Amino acid sequence: MTPEEVFLKLVHGVADRDFAALPELYAEQTDVRHPMNPYGDHPLLSRDALREHFGGTGPRVAEVVRFRPDGIRVHVTADPEVIVAEFVYAGTVLATGEPFRVPAVFVLRVRDGLIVESRDYIDHLAMIRARGQAGELVTHLTEPAAATAAS
Repeated sequence: MTPEEVFLKLVHGVADRDFAALPELYAEQTDVRHPMNPYGDHPLLSRDALREHFGGTGPRVAEVVRFRPDGIRVHVTADPEVIVAEFVYAGTVLATGEPFRVPAVFVLRVRDGLIVESRDYIDHLAMIRARGQAGELVTHLTEPAAATAAS
């Protein structure tokens, strides 16, 4: 598969909630990062780590929102293994029917049809709002500061 084909399988697989198949798009040893994640970038360095990630995060997201990739634009680079993909996850909050849009840019390195490296720049705050988790994020962001101030 080409890098673009792998990317399309990835974003459509996420939207289709095919969490068991998604780790198979990655090499056994990989390097997946979410540099803009407000909870911190916790690198996923193996297919097993991705299996755990998709198996844990995926179903929790699927409980509260549905979305599809939209406006996909794939940019080919001078390196045949690397693409830059721009898109939006366009969806609906299940409890309220409210629409949402989460912009994203993925930089993927695909070798022999498998993702060996990925930098996923997602508007995590938009997804957190859509999932109704803004309060949890505020708690996460303020607890360490409150604990330090109390010391």
